[in-house]
Amino acid sequence: MTDTGLLVTLALALIAATIGAAIAVRLGQSAILGYVVAGVLIGPYTAGPIADRETVSALADIGLVFLMFAIGLELSIRDLARVGRVAIIGGTLQVLALLGIGYLVGIGLGFGHLESLFFGAFISQSSSMVMAKVLGERGDLDTRHGHLVLGWATLQDMSTIVLMVVLGGLAAQGGDLTTNIGLAIGKALLFIAILLPVGLKLLPWALEHVARLRNREVFVLSVVAVALGTAYSAEFFGVSLALGAFLAGLLVSESEISHHMLDELAPLRDVFAGIFFVSIGMLVDPMFVVVAFGLVIVAVLLVVGVKGIVIAGLSRLLGVPGRTAALAGLAMAQSGEFSFLLARLGVDTGAVGGQMFSLMLASAGVSIAIAPSLYRYAPAALTRLDLRLASRGESSAVVDAGPQAPGRYAVLCGYGRVGRLVAEALERRGLPYLVIEVDPRICRALRERGIPVVQGQAESAHIRDRASFDHAQVLIVTLPDPFAMQQVVHHVRADHPRLPIIARARTNAEREFLQGEGVSEIVVAETEVALEMARYTLGRLGVSSAETQAIVRGLRRRATGT
Repeated sequence: MTDTGLLVTLALALIAATIGAAIAVRLGQSAILGYVVAGVLIGPYTAGPIADRETVSALADIGLVFLMFAIGLELSIRDLARVGRVAIIGGTLQVLALLGIGYLVGIGLGFGHLESLFFGAFISQSSSMVMAKVLGERGDLDTRHGHLVLGWATLQDMSTIVLMVVLGGLAAQGGDLTTNIGLAIGKALLFIAILLPVGLKLLPWALEHVARLRNREVFVLSVVAVALGTAYSAEFFGVSLALGAFLAGLLVSESEISHHMLDELAPLRDVFAGIFFVSIGMLVDPMFVVVAFGLVIVAVLLVVGVKGIVIAGLSRLLGVPGRTAALAGLAMAQSGEFSFLLARLGVDTGAVGGQMFSLMLASAGVSIAIAPSLYRYAPAALTRLDLRLASRGESSAVVDAGPQAPGRYAVLCGYGRVGRLVAEALERRGLPYLVIEVDPRICRALRERGIPVVQGQAESAHIRDRASFDHAQVLIVTLPDPFAMQQVVHHVRADHPRLPIIARARTNAEREFLQGEGVSEIVVAETEVALEMARYTLGRLGVSSAETQAIVRGLRRRATGT
């Protein structure tokens, strides 16, 4: 008779993962949260169908390998080299600070020294996937705090390698503590030394030759073999499967074929990664969360409140503007994939007990659930706070109008990527302009070039007064924050009803607001991208320039309702 245990368990885990992820995404949450909840429901601590834990755990190891290999592929060594000074220094200090805070809180709650260390490591990490989701929803990936957050997350990811090695050495049974840590570090360095030439030279060379066969099945098999084979070989050096797969992916990421590998591996990664998070959920005892609700609240406050404050505070100390620092702290105030990995390492080594593990998972789930809402309403709250402080004369913004712009001039609110291009166009014709910008580094660079600049939040009445709109010919608003953009447009239009205003909008709702404010020209980002692509396509297909322009004008009128 055929043993269907594996098939039944796999089917149950995938069905639960699909339902959990679908509900979570429908509610605007991360799919990870749905996977973990699904694991709780098919775990041994709840009524209903129960999946075989050992089988799910074995399948989860495969998912963990694929997940970490893919993360390594996405995280290029060149990207690490481009991480800024603030992210490197701030990220390192933040991980160390949260490690210490978590340890002290764990000891205070009555947990052991090693468990408390794992707890500190757990809360020190944030989710790159959740961050990308919340930043992408608001179009903030290309903002200053978006760049800071992504660089900071890169440093956190790399710190996980050190944490896994050190904590794994501490959790080793028997022998001297210093010897255990030294052996763990030595084995990891030996593995990296052997993997380095293989990953940088041999593997890319072999995979490129496989790709020349132009056979998708063979290429997919080769990628899977590299991921699983490297992870398996890591165990010979006392390095975890996850760490071995991550390092292999990181090294291979430098090859020209890395994107092709990632594309082919993505479906397998998504399927088995879902099983990995389901397996984590199966280890959670929901009754502990109910009984120890107070402990869960403390853990959530650490992950969301303390971590957010530490990140914002360190960013501010390193010269980041206050608003940017606050948004970065809020965006990173949750737990992530590497947090789960560290928790799983603690359970596997016997260093973390069931209560601490349930506490970790509960706090992570809550932080992931509330992260999008916290960040969604943060910009408006920060703007209102700044306006209130400004009205009391307490604004922390630095005001320095510099030399006055000669004669009539343009006022440019925001000197990001969009604003910089507008400024370059004005400079090419020798047209004067004045900039309102909050980033002190940009303001300093502009002043050195002799460009008039007012440093501060453009939505603040005090800052707008210093900018002097009386002789301005046009106002260009390129601010990425919709609330700030609306505040500037509304107040400037009220004070200067005849001043032409050019503003950008990302949604139809923003466009309708700007139309209601009487904005002279509204540039809808997605619409303009689509029209430019249509213009280019028509030209390539032989449509005349005149006819193409007529079609594009018609499409623009239809899209903007003008």
